[in-house]
Amino acid sequence: MTQLLDPAPVAEPGYAFDNSSDHPIAQFACLAAAYDPFTIERLAATGVGEGWHCLEIGAGNGSVARWLADRVGPTGRVLATDVDIRRIPSYPAMTAERHDIVHDPLPAAGFDLIHARLVLQHLPQRRAVLDRLLAALRPGGWLQIDEFDVSYGPVLLAPDARSAELYERFLAAKARLFEAAGGRVVWGRECAAELREAGFTELDPQPKVALWQAGHPGLELLVSHLDGLRDRLLEQGLTAEQLDRVRVVMRHPQFQAVSPVVYSVHARRPR
Repeated sequence: MTQLLDPAPVAEPGYAFDNSSDHPIAQFACLAAAYDPFTIERLAATGVGEGWHCLEIGAGNGSVARWLADRVGPTGRVLATDVDIRRIPSYPAMTAERHDIVHDPLPAAGFDLIHARLVLQHLPQRRAVLDRLLAALRPGGWLQIDEFDVSYGPVLLAPDARSAELYERFLAAKARLFEAAGGRVVWGRECAAELREAGFTELDPQPKVALWQAGHPGLELLVSHLDGLRDRLLEQGLTAEQLDRVRVVMRHPQFQAVSPVVYSVHARRPR
């Protein structure tokens, strides 16, 4: 596999989280538990197998990249990239490299499959990144992008009306801070149309929601955000007391909500 250029250290563009802290450890574990099954089901549908060259963007703790490495076997390769690769373990048929998808180059026509989950929605430069990904795929190669639309996620049951309102205020504050950082919190539903505009073909967007209740890794992901985004949530008008209270609400045995919609979108570079 073509080695990427050694990128110069740069700040994460438009990314609200601080990956230099310990908060991402819990965040990555929750992401893997909540979303790896759907992500892997969709990746398997591309036919990825022996000998493929794959790129995993924003690999986090490498859980999806390791699955890909097992699929492509000793004759294939997986390149797992992130702006911070300290939490990506060594693994056969997999290489981890620090890479900023906004600023750093990719090899032309270097990959049979590219996957990114919950990365592009954070980037104001999404459209330019799609052009870069198209060029990095081999003709006929697959792209899979998994992204949220957080405009949907109603409370179904809560201990009381005040708890339901507080949960919704927390979600609204989190959405505002992502948008302020240049993110697009409904991009999941817009992704397929933008991929078509960028020149991709064979678009296949698949939505999925889940029931969240106490202990669900999707809810625990939100709980981890209370720590990782605490200062920014306070800036959005929530109080320390409200942040503590919404943590209790999300872990209450009577709480149930629908997850945001996650869209897994398949697309291909024209042959």
